[in-house]
Amino acid sequence: MRDYAKERPEHTEKYIGENDLFLEIFHSHGASRQSIRPPLLFVHGAFTGSWMWSKYIPHFISAGWNSYCINLRGHYKSRSMDFTKILFEDYLEDIRLVISEIVEECGTPPIVIAFSMGGILSQKLAESVKIAGLVLIDSSICKQVHAEAPYRDLALRMPGLVVPAPVRDELSTDETFEDIEFQRKYLSMESAKAFSAFSFHLGAEGISIESEKITCPGLVICAVNDETDDHRGLATARHIGGEYLGLPGMTHTGLLVGQRYYEAVSRIMVWLARFDGRQVSDKALSLTALE
Repeated sequence: MRDYAKERPEHTEKYIGENDLFLEIFHSHGASRQSIRPPLLFVHGAFTGSWMWSKYIPHFISAGWNSYCINLRGHYKSRSMDFTKILFEDYLEDIRLVISEIVEECGTPPIVIAFSMGGILSQKLAESVKIAGLVLIDSSICKQVHAEAPYRDLALRMPGLVVPAPVRDELSTDETFEDIEFQRKYLSMESAKAFSAFSFHLGAEGISIESEKITCPGLVICAVNDETDDHRGLATARHIGGEYLGLPGMTHTGLLVGQRYYEAVSRIMVWLARFDGRQVSDKALSLTALE
């Protein structure tokens, strides 16, 4: 099994806060550019950790972006916690703490790039915490988006004390057996209390997001396998006032670790160009990627 987490570039690691959150810091290859750019903060989703960004990170640091990867309490190499007691608000506090740490180190708030559960957490945080930008990758949807584009025929699953790691089958449209094995190695349980706060599949009323309080630029990227996926993605982008990209035929986790993950990365790179005055076309970036 290929372990992509062990192939990541050299980086620094530290524990912060009373819950010993494991933070990984990847320094960019472009010292001259990093001084005018905000750093990036990558926020993982449920059941995962910073390892889920293993394919993404090399591209961003090679392009000159200092990158921070948080591990929420109890996840990956953060100190083990009692998942039966962790709340959605606890995860919000974790991200808030890391953003404060980044601002203290860099003198500027980060651009937050968030996946799945990390997406709804980051939307909620953006109501009250200053960030430079917000990229949502297949984010869990908020209460307002669900009202506009609801999930149909939900077979509600009542959680127990914790939510076990999802069972990955070996068939995927955009993930190889090796990609799935990589995830199997690291996937862990999740807090039922935190998960049931936002998951409509667990009967949640949903997290309300006051869109008028989110003032930073945004980008929403979604895996699209039917019209309803596209509808929800577009609704999320409208709600936060951001741009939108739907990627047909991709899976939720495939956006990060699948064979087509670079389609999402390349769009994020184009969007990030606004932060240093450079304008990069999709065509030019695609040609660069092929070189």
